[in-house]
Amino acid sequence: MINRVLIRIKIIQIVFAYYQNGSKNLDSAEKELFFSLSKAYDLYNYLLLLMVALKNYAKKLIENSKYKTASATEEEPQFNTKFIENKFVAQLESNIALTGFVIAQKKTWDNEKAFIKELYESIIVSDIYKEYLANDDLSYENDKYFWRKIYKRFILNNESLDQVLEEQSLYWNDDKEIVDTFVMKTIKRFDEVQGEKQPLLPEFKDDEDKEFASRLFRRTIQNEEYY
Repeated sequence: MINRVLIRIKIIQIVFAYYQNGSKNLDSAEKELFFSLSKAYDLYNYLLLLMVALKNYAKKLIENSKYKTASATEEEPQFNTKFIENKFVAQLESNIALTGFVIAQKKTWDNEKAFIKELYESIIVSDIYKEYLANDDLSYENDKYFWRKIYKRFILNNESLDQVLEEQSLYWNDDKEIVDTFVMKTIKRFDEVQGEKQPLLPEFKDDEDKEFASRLFRRTIQNEEYY
């Protein structure tokens, strides 16, 4: 996932901080570079989880509404469950790699209930959402296409989301725009046949990119007189 464009951006940031820091410890600065890159990968996983969080919020609303209505009328109300039964998000929620991220990082959207509510309420009044519910197409591809449209419309450029992310990690301030492109690519690449084993984008494409980051960073510092 971490490409050379992102690597160069991070190196510029770390080099600037390196010269601001009086100690100028090269090894420590390089560790900071790779930590910063790892945080960008965390953001990638976290934004994938956002779609699952929205589905779970909607599911809870329906369950609560069913309970209240049934308690009052003793009749089972009818709800459109297409959104919470979306096949793409079901696959995403069960994804082994994403589940591993949640377990390892203990990162969820549980503490951002106000934002999730705000985002969900924006989505359900949209034409995209209404057309999706009205459409009889129950295919996996249509479910996936729906989330691509939702992501582009409501998540790609969202000031409230930017604020939430900034409060969670200073490392994410400048990462979201490029990480969004990788999330969109991931949605497009998902294949129903893969099930829970669907691969997510790796942190680094290969060892060569990781070595490139280290090499470029050290050469930049060592050749400071040219910059």
